[in-house]
Amino acid sequence: MAGNSQRRGAKRDPAKKKGATTGSGGQRRSGLKGKGPTPKASDRAHHPAAKRARKQQAAKPRKAAVPGDVVIGRNPVLEALRAGIPATALYLQVRADPDERWRESLALAQAAGVAVFEGSRSDLDDLAHGGNHQGLVLAIEDYEYADLGDVATGNLLVMLDGITDTHNVGAIARSAAAFGASGLVLPARRSAGVTASAWKASAGALSRLPVARVTNLRTSLTELHDAGWMSIGLEAETDTTFADIDDDVLTDKVALVIGSEGAGLSRLVSETCDFRVRIPMVRDQESLNASVAAGIALNAVFARR
Repeated sequence: MAGNSQRRGAKRDPAKKKGATTGSGGQRRSGLKGKGPTPKASDRAHHPAAKRARKQQAAKPRKAAVPGDVVIGRNPVLEALRAGIPATALYLQVRADPDERWRESLALAQAAGVAVFEGSRSDLDDLAHGGNHQGLVLAIEDYEYADLGDVATGNLLVMLDGITDTHNVGAIARSAAAFGASGLVLPARRSAGVTASAWKASAGALSRLPVARVTNLRTSLTELHDAGWMSIGLEAETDTTFADIDDDVLTDKVALVIGSEGAGLSRLVSETCDFRVRIPMVRDQESLNASVAAGIALNAVFARR
């Protein structure tokens, strides 16, 4: 029809769509959303600031690789690597002055397959917990303790009661291995464990001697008694010596229990031991260091076998 203002098939005016308003461009006002604040330069992947941040992050040591126990300083790190302490990473301070200890530490770490990282002084300060690292930090593996049954496989065990000096733990482990012990037993509480210091003092013995960590030393002694073991505790306040112990006891399964310096054996552990012996000494002398006493006692047992 001639009077029809819109021909059939003609396009509709977009401005007349539902919800359209004058000046809106045909779009709903509710559909208009802002893009938010402009991201920081360091958050934009292709921005030079973001590239610099990634480069700085990559240059930092991987702190997650550090289990918490570290050896620091050029001499200690070198001695630890020479002793074969199981390490996870060696950290070097960039722009530090290298010397022979530095170079040998690096060579030993690379030969042992230990990962080597570089970091700034502040990075190594963090890894060394503020200690004097001299530009070298060695991270060691967490020690995997055995069960009591895994160490009670021979006829001589060494049990430590309340020894908190890690150096003594390592030194006792060294004597225990030298005199034929099948393992070392430590209580889980109020006792030193196997740390970098213990590894170093053991002179490699801890790589051969398994160590068990038990919940209760007295309970473990009872378990050993039930399995046919005899126990001998070192104690200063007794008249009995190793010379008073029969050969058939010392040549059987023996658990030798060493107490801490000063305090000695705890009361319950002392009462649980089958025998309590002392090491003869000159009168009015201070008690022996725990590791020294352990070495003398182990030798006394070994000599009777």
